[in-house]
Amino acid sequence: MRYSKLFGKTVREPQKDMSQVSHKLLYQAGFIRESTAGRYYLLPLGQRVFDKIVKIVEEEMDKAGGQKMSAPILHPLELWEETNRDKSGGYELMTVKDRRGASFALGGTAEEMFVDVVRRFRLTYKELPFNVYQMGYKFRDELRARGGLMRVREFIMKDAYSFHTTDEDFKKEYENMRETYSKIFTRIGLKFDIVPADNGYFGGDYCHEFDVESEVGESKYFVSEDGNYIAHEDIAKFKLTDVNPNEELKDMEIVEQPEWVRTMEDNIKNYNLPAERFLKNVVYKNRVDGKLYIVVIRGDLQVNKNKLEHALDLVGLLDDATDEDILSMGSKPVWVHSWGFENVNIVFVADESLKTVKNMIGGQKEASTDTINVNYGRDFTHDIEADVAMAQSGFLAPDGKSKLVLKKGIEVGNIFQLGQHYSKKMRDAVFVDNDGKSKEFYMGCYGIGLGRTMATVVEVSHDDKGIIWPEAIAPYKVYLVGLNLELDEVRERAEQVYKELTEQGIEVLYDDRLGVNPGEKFADADLVGVPYRLVVSKKTGDMVELKKRAEDETEMMNKSSLIGKLTIPQDGKYHQ
Repeated sequence: MRYSKLFGKTVREPQKDMSQVSHKLLYQAGFIRESTAGRYYLLPLGQRVFDKIVKIVEEEMDKAGGQKMSAPILHPLELWEETNRDKSGGYELMTVKDRRGASFALGGTAEEMFVDVVRRFRLTYKELPFNVYQMGYKFRDELRARGGLMRVREFIMKDAYSFHTTDEDFKKEYENMRETYSKIFTRIGLKFDIVPADNGYFGGDYCHEFDVESEVGESKYFVSEDGNYIAHEDIAKFKLTDVNPNEELKDMEIVEQPEWVRTMEDNIKNYNLPAERFLKNVVYKNRVDGKLYIVVIRGDLQVNKNKLEHALDLVGLLDDATDEDILSMGSKPVWVHSWGFENVNIVFVADESLKTVKNMIGGQKEASTDTINVNYGRDFTHDIEADVAMAQSGFLAPDGKSKLVLKKGIEVGNIFQLGQHYSKKMRDAVFVDNDGKSKEFYMGCYGIGLGRTMATVVEVSHDDKGIIWPEAIAPYKVYLVGLNLELDEVRERAEQVYKELTEQGIEVLYDDRLGVNPGEKFADADLVGVPYRLVVSKKTGDMVELKKRAEDETEMMNKSSLIGKLTIPQDGKYHQ
């Protein structure tokens, strides 16, 4: 490809609202342009990278036994109604109607669609298992699209769905997909962590994220210092330690308390005790039926809403209570009680941390009084007891042997156990087993964000000059810079190098522009990030100057040696 003919040239400055490196560099190097917020054009350079990512994914999925197909973009809304996902929180479902008045969802994921097509075949156990996948458009009405390709409203995802007769058979495919994804991301050039996470909106019992460690990542996960534990913050556990195990139990008392004591910081200052000695109450509301949930937890801990929703079987349905909600209980935002409120519309939840402290402070605060020496199990108990606390850096791992370290990562892929979550919710999602009876499928789903993966590579593979593409997905293998092209003999040599490399099947982006100074051409080569830069100029004579994008050294080579070097497979492997 001649750079002079390329659609989508480099620009020197990013736009002011671009904060993430990948957004800036993909824009500056001419890979992407924004249409409307969260919707992007892939320009020719970007499309070439994207297509190479897709090819790697397809090759590995096909090797693993996947079968590629495609599904309609518009999902009949009644399918989402079957699973009640038209009402649950998650992807802010977008809907449209056709001229007949039929309603459709612009799906952010496609579980319902694939269950629907599979159930139409009335399969038997002999035709299972199988894994089908697509490169499908997805739509998510994000409140605030940001970060270029990182968080968008319209994108293409590789999503796969497997169907099985038993949970045991499903687990084999789950491991198959774990290995397949590891191969995919390794070939693309990414180092990653495989992180146990929460299924949330998708349903099922467990899942794993493939996270690339990065400060711009939105996924937070914990790794123990000894490397024996890893988990997403949504599900991370930790070892609770007793705060004051040797202290004698004291009688609960109501004491005078200054009216300025309202917050946890006020309590710490007034009593001169650490936060773990206090009771804390956090209130949530079920957005469907309006029921209120008061979580009672140790004062130094935060509530993990995801754990709470699972404990209550209310995944995706809890919101933070408003001041108005708290006033409706007959309480005030600054002194919600830890027990009491004889109201059928209020449910108490006790975190397990309450059992680790003796003689706690708080629980029945009023304007000028509070309770001290409060002990859970003696002075109050709640029917619902659960681990609903958020892990924190420095806490002990569940085995108590080392501390947890918080990491941030970009989620590039995920694999989900769905079990019979969808087959039980959707009508006739069954197969005929060898005993002649109809049974629900066991399922899994497996996704890769293709555009996000492309952006992630840029986030972790760049320098102050531009992108450094791994060879496997680079838009071109070679960036050929022609200098002094106004001289016939130099131009002819550059053209000959371009022709011979191309004939050898080497992908070349040839900077054939006239009237552009060497510094600008070199800057563009670095910005675009192609693995090899070649220079033909008056100075190089019959030789060609070669430089790897990620290295500083240059070397002079004749054409035959150059072609030999570029056609021999390079060891570009990345290891987890």
